[in-house]
Formats: sequence, C-alpha cells, structure tokens
Amino acid sequence: MTEAETVMNHHYWQGTFIGDDEAARRLATLPATVEAALATPLDTETVVAACDALAGALRDPGHPVRERLAPHLPGDAESTGELLAELAAFLGRDALTRKLRREFGGTAPQRLGRPDAKETVYEAWAPVGLVAHIAPGNAATVAPLSLIEGLLAGNVNILKTSSADTLLAQHLLAELAAFDAGGALAERVIVLRFSSSRTDWLRLMCAPADAVAVWGGEAAVEGVTAHVPAGCRLVEWGHKISFAYLTRDAWADEATVTALAEDICVFEQQACSSPQVVYLDTENEGELHAFADRLAAALALQPAPVEDELDPAEYAELTTTEHLARLEEHLGLTRVLAAPDGTWRVMADTRPALSASPLHRSVWVKPLPRKNVISTLRPMRRYLQTAGIAGSRTDIAELSAAVLAAGATRVTPVGAMTSGYVGEPHDGVYALQRYSRRVAVQADARFATTACLDDLVRRPAFPQPAGPLLDKAAVQELNRDVERGDAELYFRSGGSTGTPALSLFSYDDYDAQMHAAARGLLAAGYDPARDRTANLFYCGSMYGGFISFFSILERLGGVQMPMAAGSDHRATAEMIVAYEVDTLFGMPSYLWQLLHEEADLLRSYGGIRKIFYGGEHFTEEQRRTLTETFGIETVRSITYGSTDLGPLGYQCVESGGSVHHLHADLHTLEIVAVDADRPVAPGETGRLVFTTRARRGQHLDRYVIGDLGRLLPGDCPCGNRSPRFELLGRLGEVMRVATYFLNYRRFVAVAEEHLRYSGELQAVLTSGSARECLTLRLENSKAPDADRARDTFLAAYPEVRSAVDERLLDFAVEVVDGADLDRTATSGKLRAVVDRRR
Repeated sequence: MTEAETVMNHHYWQGTFIGDDEAARRLATLPATVEAALATPLDTETVVAACDALAGALRDPGHPVRERLAPHLPGDAESTGELLAELAAFLGRDALTRKLRREFGGTAPQRLGRPDAKETVYEAWAPVGLVAHIAPGNAATVAPLSLIEGLLAGNVNILKTSSADTLLAQHLLAELAAFDAGGALAERVIVLRFSSSRTDWLRLMCAPADAVAVWGGEAAVEGVTAHVPAGCRLVEWGHKISFAYLTRDAWADEATVTALAEDICVFEQQACSSPQVVYLDTENEGELHAFADRLAAALALQPAPVEDELDPAEYAELTTTEHLARLEEHLGLTRVLAAPDGTWRVMADTRPALSASPLHRSVWVKPLPRKNVISTLRPMRRYLQTAGIAGSRTDIAELSAAVLAAGATRVTPVGAMTSGYVGEPHDGVYALQRYSRRVAVQADARFATTACLDDLVRRPAFPQPAGPLLDKAAVQELNRDVERGDAELYFRSGGSTGTPALSLFSYDDYDAQMHAAARGLLAAGYDPARDRTANLFYCGSMYGGFISFFSILERLGGVQMPMAAGSDHRATAEMIVAYEVDTLFGMPSYLWQLLHEEADLLRSYGGIRKIFYGGEHFTEEQRRTLTETFGIETVRSITYGSTDLGPLGYQCVESGGSVHHLHADLHTLEIVAVDADRPVAPGETGRLVFTTRARRGQHLDRYVIGDLGRLLPGDCPCGNRSPRFELLGRLGEVMRVATYFLNYRRFVAVAEEHLRYSGELQAVLTSGSARECLTLRLENSKAPDADRARDTFLAAYPEVRSAVDERLLDFAVEVVDGADLDRTATSGKLRAVVDRRR
C-alpha cells in the first residue's frame, strides 16, 4: 500500500483497508455484518495461534511484519523497541494461555462442558456479540490489545481510534488477521479512525453493540454514554488515582524513598497505577515536611524526562495546581518543592483528603494515620486503583485490608506500582468476563455420556501441521530446552518398548489433559454419581498411570478406592469386596491375573460391573471370558495415550475393540505411510502422528508415537463428531525375522480364532547357532497343548511355515506360568515382543 493510499484508506474493515465513504456505507449495515459473523463460532485456539505467530514476528528484528509496521510506530527507536516488546509479551501463547486460565478457568471457555460431571448441565462463557471499543489517544498499545481481548472472548469487535493516532492499530490487527488462513479473525475485526466530534459514526457503531468499552476520563465516558443503547453493557476503563502509603520505618529507609521516586518517574505518571499521592502514617507536620525534602532529593537524582512538550491544557493544569499550592503556603497548609527547570515538584499538604495530581512528576505528600484510612479514602472509592504499601509484613497485611475496604483494587510493594503479572485483573474486574456471558444448557438422561455439547454439532478444524516428523529421541532432546518454570511435573514412561523416557509438564498442562481424559471417561460410560471405583494402576518410579487416573476421578467427583496394583492379589480382592467396588481401573494384564487368581472370591461377590483399562488391550476372547465368566457388563478402554503426549483418544459407548475418538481439543492427528513421510489414502493403515496444541512449555509437533492405525470414515453412531481412528498395533510389534516381516497381532488373532485362547501371549526372539529362533509363550492356565498350538500357528500363518520349511527359522511354543512372562518393572505392562538377539 502506498503512502497516499494509507492516508486515504485509514479504516480497516474485515480484512480490507477502506476510505471514509466506504466506511460510512458499511456502518449503515453493521447489524447485518455482525449477525453474519456470529453465525460461526470462533475457536479460542484460532486466536491464540495467530497471536503467538504475530508475537514471534514482532520479536524478530528482521521480520517483514516489523518493517511494515515501522511507519506507524510512534516515538524514537528505543521507545519503538519497548512498544514492540510489550506487544509481543502480551501476544505470546504462554501469556495468553495464563490469561485464559486465570480469567475463564480454562483455555477453551466457549465449549459447553459439564462443570459437575454428575449432572447433565452444561455451562460455557459465550461472547456477548458485538463489542465496541473506544480507545484513548495517549496509549498506542491499548487500542489493539483491547480488541484482542474481545477476540479472545469470541466477539465481533469494532474499534474507534483517535483521529490524531497513527495507523498502528489498523495495521497491527491486519497483520494478526493475516496469520489466520481461515479468515475467522478478519471477519471479527473492524477498526475506524475518526474524531469523537463525528457523533453520527459513534452512534452507528454503538447502536448494535452488546458491550461498549470506553477508555478515558469522565468526559470521554460521558461523551460515549449518550450513544449506548438501553441494555447494552458499558465497560468503563476510566482514569484512576493511585497512591503510596508508608509507615514510619519504611519512610526512614533510603531504598524505599528511591523506589518511590522511580514509581513516580517511570511513565511520567501517565499510567493509572502511577502514584499521585504519598501518604505517611503520621499526624506530625514536621515528619511530613522532612519526608518531602528527602523525596524531592530522590526525584532530583532520577534521569531527566524524555517526554514531548506539554500541550496547553496540560501546562495550564500543572502551573495552576502549583501556584495554588504556593498560595496556600501562606496559610500554613502546604509547602512546595520544585526543580529549577520545572521537571518535578513535591507538594506537601497537611490535609489528608485525596487530591489528583497534575502528573508529569508532580506528587502530593499527605499525612494519614492508619486509623483514618477508610474514612478518608472511601469517598473517592470510584477512582481508586493501586496502593503501593511499604512497611513490615504485619503492616502490609493490615493496611492492605484497609485500603481494599476503602475501594482500592490493587496493592503492590513500593517500587513495583506500575508493574503487573499475566492475567491480572484490571480495575477490579477480569476484562474477558466483562466481554462474555455465562450461559447454561440443562439436558436430560440421554446426555449422560456426552461430556461436551459442542462435540455433537461440529468437527474441530485446525490448520494442518507442518515441519519435520519427530521420533522419541528428538522429543527427548527437546526436553533439554524446556524452561524450568514449565517443567513442574516429571513422568517416566513404562518402558514397554525400550528405555523409559522422561516427559515434562506444567501443572496447567497436566490439569487440561486430566479434564480432557475425564470427559472421555464420561463418553465411555463411566457414571461418577454411581460407580465405586478401585484404581488399580501401577504407581511409583515416576510412572504416571495411577496418579493420572487418581486426578481424573478427582475431577469427575467419582468414588475412588486408590489401591494401586500390588502383588498381594488376595488382599486386593478382599478390599474390592469389603468396599463394594463395582468398577475396576487398571492394566489388562494385571486385571487378568487378579481376576483369575481370585476367581472364586470375586465370582461369589458378583459385584464387579465395569472394567476400564489402559496401556494395553484385551482381545475379543478375553472380553468374552470377562463377560461370561465374571458377569462384567462393560469392558472398555479408559483412554488411549502416552506419557509424553498425555490422553490422545477415548472410547464412547458405541466404540469397540481398539476404536477411539480423537481428543481433538488437545491434538491434531495425521496418518503417514510406514515407509515414507507422506499421508496415506483415506482409510489406509499408517503411522499415527500427533501434534499437541494445549501445552505451555513443551511444543510437540508431528510426533511419531510408534503406533499404527487408520482413520474411520463417517460419523460415530454416538453422535460425537470428533474424528475416529482404529489402533492396529505398534511398529515394534512387526518383527523382521528370517527375512520375513512377522506381526505380533497376527499371532494373537490366530490364537484367539483357532485355539480359543484368551490368555496373554509373548514373542521371544533369540539367536541360535544356525538360525534365528522365535518362541511364543502362552499362559499355562489357558493354553492348549504346546505341540498342537505350534501346528496351528504354522498352518494359519503361511510366512512362519515358509521360514521354517526353508530352515531359516526355529519356531517353538512354550506354555509357562503367567507370572514368568516378561513385564516392565514400572507399569507392569506385558512386553509383547522380547528381542534377545545379538
């Protein structure tokens, strides 16, 4: 865009820069524009992903985005760098994720989920609709960031910037929209640049609004209020007054006085959190004047201001305030100390009433005994914001309660009044909640297994991941770069397919994953209001199985007996009976051993109705045994997941075998060929590749997890529209033996179909003196005769017979005790393939 075009087309409307005439025409049809945009919900992840991409561009000194924004940035090179750094810090994924969690309680606030899993009541934060933002003219970042908050809440947004402003907001938001290839953000962004005197435009942008956010003083708010329709939410971000409060010990400390001077000077008191008044916990006039002298000396040592010339109104207010204070010196009420060049002034006043400062390093110093804090400050409660308090720990606790009761919304240490933290409330409220509605849907018993209503309506759609594929070694290398603040929870894998690997999580990430797994468990038919559950997963050695399912049940509010897997099966069975357990959580191999070793006791009890398993699979023959022998009604996967990625998929009441729905709010799934890094055709088998989005510290993109599977076409009969996939084994279960590729799963299928074998099966590979050896090990409690089994495998698996006939392979079947099968020490999983070849 040429400079002339930029001057002419200074409005940005849904992806296009336009001029005044076109803006006026479109304003007249604004209600219809909003209705069309609201017809499709906006995924929070779409906003966060685009913001994070923009943040990365703003941090890169050579990025074209910075070059395009350069003509619209106010100030010199140093202030420009600070402004871009401020924007990037706000827009980064980590900061926005923290903000969403703090203000909404989660990163997907608009999904209609069940806050109490025992009830079929769904709640969400919904956008109010259209938010009109009236930005101030003295803060370059406020306008675009206010609109982005509106986007995070899912709204359509129309922003008015001052006619004196640069086009930074328009172009920054245009760059943001460009990072969303789907166009959803552009559809929700309108930025107009016009004078507040143009009341016809102001009225048109406010008339269809559901909320109007106004930044500025009382005059600005009053000017807008006249155009706000009845029932529209008015969100005032007006000018506030902040103050410091020092106890006697604190004001005697030079470091405290220096820190206070820095608070006064850092933004030339332009921030609402800058101190305009300093209160001392005293009634002594001598102490008041002595402190004023010390504060004046500290201000004199601060770096000179770099702000522009004051405009006439600011200069008039400054000189009038100072002259009136000097006049009152003759009445013994005040004392004024000022820099010879007029760059700062301290006005000591014996009257405690709160007074606004004319700013620009001008500060009042007043006495206020703590007993009078509430009575003195409360009359100004509408205007109070930050109180910077200096004193002992007890003083700070006592005075914080007092100033908050008086109306302040924020307390900080002196020296940190203008600093904040991610997700901090602004003026006593959360902005995102002000731009949202809390909505609820009450449903009946038909929705017992529906954790989120959105899943019945639409299939999640996110940009296709790009970049190289990652294997486990690459992910372990990435762990070295995870920030310590994001590595709060350490897990080790069970080691069933190799050396145990380390996985790192922040607690926020872990919480999000446990909530997702809890939703999946509801879909599988778990009833937190009625089921009594024994958690029989393994624990210890940093393995996450038991801990994770403890957390899942905690979030569901389910009744839990946290027994864990133990070697004393009799004691476990007796506790199941004693505590009337009807639902078992655990590994299939452990549950199989427990049920068969204590079959008499558990069959006579007859109370076990449900089994939810993870980490391994039950065969169809094993499921039949559990149903017919033990009377178990439900045998279903509790989750499909991995230690490093967390929960990946879940079963519903219509899913069987190894079919799962994708946790689409956490991950994107691709299926690539086994022998090449290319997508397979729809329905074909390939390697499962996951990209996880909902992680704060560790970003796992295109992770080849080591499992094989295929996508299933069509929607599931349960109504859930999340993608479905079928697990078809692990890459490690395909064995290269005697020039043949042999599949462990095929051995399991032969045993089940031809031998009616329902026990566990293990393949052991060794190197013989003449050829390789493959030994299948079967449990003696369920196995047929070893010779008959060997003949059956040779007859049903032609490749094995060929390898044996060609004298390339020694093949044997062993019948062993189930306890002698090799298992991983951490998780107790059966090692499907044990390769002992050298």
